[in-house]
Amino acid sequence: MKERGLRKERVGTVVSNEMDKTVVVAIDRIVKHSVYKKYVRRRSKFVAHDEKNMCGVGDKVMIVEARPLSKTKRWRVREVLEKTD
Repeated sequence: MKERGLRKERVGTVVSNEMDKTVVVAIDRIVKHSVYKKYVRRRSKFVAHDEKNMCGVGDKVMIVEARPLSKTKRWRVREVLEKTD
């Protein structure tokens, strides 16, 4: 059998869970500015599939790449790393 390619994994925080079975996960990273050499914060937002509606706003989650599930959803929630109360 052929090996499946490695899927990308990212860790981020849930910023929205208003939709059904869907969450928006923000991933923050710090990069050095090419001209000014200062470190700046960059944020990427990913729409991820949450099958059991278990994520809440502020939770730290691991998402993994998936096939296209809708127009914007290309990620799935693999696990919840930290729950917020």
